[in-house]
Amino acid sequence: MKLTSRNLDQRLDTLYDAVIAGGGAGGLSAAIYLARYGLKCLVIEKGKGRSMWMQELRNYVGLDPHTPGRDLLKQGTTAALGWGADHLRAFVDKVTDQGDYLEVQVNVGKTHPTAVTFKAKYLIAATGIIDILPELENMQNVYDYAGYTLHVCMICDGFDMWDQKAILIAAREPQIEAAFVLNWFTPYITVLTDGKFPVSEAMKTRLQAHGYPLIETPIARFLGENHQLQGVEFTDGTRIEVTTGLVNMGSIYHNHYLKAIPELTWDGENLVTDEFCQTTHPRIFALGDLKKGVNQVAIAVADGCLAATKIWRTIRRSQPPRIWVEQVPNPAAEPLPAG
Repeated sequence: MKLTSRNLDQRLDTLYDAVIAGGGAGGLSAAIYLARYGLKCLVIEKGKGRSMWMQELRNYVGLDPHTPGRDLLKQGTTAALGWGADHLRAFVDKVTDQGDYLEVQVNVGKTHPTAVTFKAKYLIAATGIIDILPELENMQNVYDYAGYTLHVCMICDGFDMWDQKAILIAAREPQIEAAFVLNWFTPYITVLTDGKFPVSEAMKTRLQAHGYPLIETPIARFLGENHQLQGVEFTDGTRIEVTTGLVNMGSIYHNHYLKAIPELTWDGENLVTDEFCQTTHPRIFALGDLKKGVNQVAIAVADGCLAATKIWRTIRRSQPPRIWVEQVPNPAAEPLPAG
């Protein structure tokens, strides 16, 4: 059922088998599997996640490579609702361990948010990350190219940068290391710092040895049309010609609601999980970008299947089997007369 502030009261007393924080590819995959296992689940989606920025799913099996991420999410949401999952647009604020169940506090609404609490046997954390983009005075100028010819994932889009004139935008010196991986796809790389940090002499020497120009002047704007990058203009008025780029400025992790749970084990901002995406807290699972591993849509979808299946197996094994009552022999009944 699609939940809103108008019908929330119908579910506030429900003990869900699982609440899924995040309605991206991983969260929707988990919801579809859980619902088809006959379990009660709720997807809580804040909107505008990383998948929404994917303009084309070029490496997802079975989809036209021009399929945008928003279409994948729309189809996944429709499927999850169709199989019986609940779905709510809201923001997960806090998770509290109550022993036999978890309390998930969410804020519903943007202008005047209302706090409500749901109960669940398990939580699947699939809220993901959002990539940090260059902060220009005109951010629409960034959005015109981000996800089209200005990329954030080398694994996803390295092929589309093959032998093109590329920029690598970094926010810290360690992020420049990506240039020495990007050169698998193209050697025509110019490194930009956007004026954010000084570059060491050792790194300058490495870049020079590879023939990669370094520009430390802040970016004024990106140049091009119809989402096709053609160049970069800097605040000193200079310009360079480029046709593609990789933004490697880090990510913001949407994991604040889990930070107060002491049983969880972290590796930086990523949660440590087992082969079924179960964290070191037995009632909490983590999918996709929130756990250690490769940040790909295909991985998140598989993670959703794994987490949902582990939850189903655990619940199934804790309950008595269903039997066909009419077929079970009753030793107290009188024997049937002989033929």
